[in-house]
Amino acid sequence: MQMNRIVAKKVIVNPTVEELRKLAEHHEQTTKYESAAYVSKIRNRSAGQSFIVDDIPLGVAQRGISRMKADEIKDEVLDYLKDKNIIQLDRQMGMSSKFNFHCRLYITQEYARIAHMWNNTLLEPNKTNDPDFISIYIPEWPERIIIADPIQKVTYILGTDYFGEAKKSFLRMAMYEVKKNNGLGLHAGSKVLKVKDKDGKLQEVGFLLFGLSGTGKTTLTIHDHGLTGEETAIVRQDDVVFMDETGSCYGSEDGFFIKTEGLDESQEVLYKAAIHPTTIFENVMIDNEGHIDFDNTELTSNGRGVVLRKEIENTDNSIDLKKANKMVFITRRNDIIPPVAKLTAKQAATYFMLGESIETSAGDPTKAGQSKRCVGTNPFITGPESEEGHRIWEIMKNNPDMECYLLNTGSVGANVNFKGEKITIKISTEIMKQIAKDGITWKQDEDWGYMVPEEVNGLDLSKYEPKQYYTEIEYKNIVKTLKEERQQWLSQFKELKEELIMVIAS
Repeated sequence: MQMNRIVAKKVIVNPTVEELRKLAEHHEQTTKYESAAYVSKIRNRSAGQSFIVDDIPLGVAQRGISRMKADEIKDEVLDYLKDKNIIQLDRQMGMSSKFNFHCRLYITQEYARIAHMWNNTLLEPNKTNDPDFISIYIPEWPERIIIADPIQKVTYILGTDYFGEAKKSFLRMAMYEVKKNNGLGLHAGSKVLKVKDKDGKLQEVGFLLFGLSGTGKTTLTIHDHGLTGEETAIVRQDDVVFMDETGSCYGSEDGFFIKTEGLDESQEVLYKAAIHPTTIFENVMIDNEGHIDFDNTELTSNGRGVVLRKEIENTDNSIDLKKANKMVFITRRNDIIPPVAKLTAKQAATYFMLGESIETSAGDPTKAGQSKRCVGTNPFITGPESEEGHRIWEIMKNNPDMECYLLNTGSVGANVNFKGEKITIKISTEIMKQIAKDGITWKQDEDWGYMVPEEVNGLDLSKYEPKQYYTEIEYKNIVKTLKEERQQWLSQFKELKEELIMVIAS
């Protein structure tokens, strides 16, 4: 690390969470639960203004900036900070001896609220040495630009006051570092389902759930699946995990960054955590009496809250997963994708590369609800995307006990006159439970080659059979169009192995 000290007028080193809240009180509106709420000017990620220093090979979806230009901006930033009061905050990402990182945030004091939120996402540092990663955050900078420098392991976040940029800056660096060390950083939630198998024996089944923000990843990650008694669900992580070559997964964070739009008491686990005094809100409507209106999206439909992991029911003292026995790619389509499909290792690598989902207000609010593709459902990949697809394929081939599934949380059968048969949370959570219990019999889909349910214990999925909603010609045309779209998407990754592309053609 070439940069581990910043020269400033005053540096407030590692204030406590109470001190951070005090430093941020000029931005706080206090809720009736005594929790802090803040409002930012920028209310979603600045993907279009994010760049990676091009000293390394970049992926198709990544925008590069030259070392010369990045160094010019860096020098301007360091010069600017000499006359400023700043906060230095050190936190730790990860608990394991294999993957843990010392993270340091420098931010101008005026924006202590961002440091307050970030403090609650990570762990108390157990290292006193120089940081592994640094982020320098100046929200008041006149130009909006984010520069990630994976060689120097520094990120510059300039001209935006959206908290998510701080959170993701460190996760992006960590995922790249893990990849360099033969692992894989994954944008996925993790959990354990303790269930009885067909012989009545209690088994622990590890799950990874992939999905872009707003597609149901958090909801499914924290759900209890109706398990009782000895059978239970244990929540591990909500956002990013680090997988090694054996399929073991190591957690990163101690706080969950939840979407709050529409949150109500029917979502018991999330709601209870959200109204805890330690929760910190961003861009959520609070009235003058401190009442929270989760249905009001006047500020943004990307309202957020940082909740402490320990306030989520069914968590324990571990953020790691012994093994990802089941990997679930959450997609959200409304036509011919069934509620669940079982994939081979090769198909899993291909669908990982497809990363099909919908756009949300967290990414591009102007396109919210539209279909989109993002490799690994991970907008924070650094380096060629094909490397990630090849790596996950290699891990799955070397660990044949790992299984992968495609889970649709949208609808089936949509057309111009019909929104489609909605796949409910109850259906999705029950399917996951039966995956854990091996309670599904499968048959092959003739169009896609993956396996689809023939029978699911306790569920009638007959109304989710896609073909019943279309004429034979309509169905074939949708299949043809979707195959063409998918092949076109995959063809842009020039280094991707041909056999993974051919999965869609077969």
